[in-house]
Amino acid sequence: MLMTLPMYDFPEVRDATGAWASAIARAAGVDVPLSRSEDYAGAWRRDDLAFSQTCGYPFTHDFRGQLSLVGTPHYAVPGCEGLRYCSFVFAREKRDVADYAGVTAAVNTPDSMSGMLALKAFFVDHARDGLFFGKAVLSGGHLKSLALLQGGAADVCAIDAICVEYARRHQPQLLADLHEVGRTPLVPGLPYVTRDAHVKRWQEAVAACCADARLADVRAALMIGGFTATLPSDYDAILALEADVQRRGGLALL
Repeated sequence: MLMTLPMYDFPEVRDATGAWASAIARAAGVDVPLSRSEDYAGAWRRDDLAFSQTCGYPFTHDFRGQLSLVGTPHYAVPGCEGLRYCSFVFAREKRDVADYAGVTAAVNTPDSMSGMLALKAFFVDHARDGLFFGKAVLSGGHLKSLALLQGGAADVCAIDAICVEYARRHQPQLLADLHEVGRTPLVPGLPYVTRDAHVKRWQEAVAACCADARLADVRAALMIGGFTATLPSDYDAILALEADVQRRGGLALL
């Protein structure tokens, strides 16, 4: 069996991520260590995947119908409301939104809800014939997108609320002197998923860990404030947002 938690496993919280994974596995009655691999999408394809966390866009697209939904953690940070979250749009220079036409956008990955689709949704009303940005560059991660802005290689990006708070706490230099242009629509957050047929045991395990006072410091380090056993249909909000972007004319990025 395989267990991964790749989405927010940053260096400063790796111990807390490991403790959270161990607690969930223990509560589920499963002896499976946390695996850390750069090929996080490869883990989602494995038949022996016991537990992981993915982005909502891969869940609703490439892995639609393949991964079973355990539920959605709540993050206790600005930009989150219960199980939903938004992205913060940052820029190197303060301008009116329409005046960012022609600049370079940094995108973490092509299949990112928070860094790709959210960015499109924010700027689509200012696009002409589906075009707005002069260029888009792939960064490989939200923090790397911020670093591109800081280094002058990109001008705007969309960063999910959890990564923004992480940067504020641990790498504030990534946000220094950047301008918050606005925030994107709220959608369901990054889901916990499994390929295990026994989904309920994982739901009960996460809920128990969210209520366990002994894990309060771990949850605080990971900014986790609760959990909802969501339904796959809850994530139709992402498909609806994408359809709305297309209805409004679309916006090419990569």
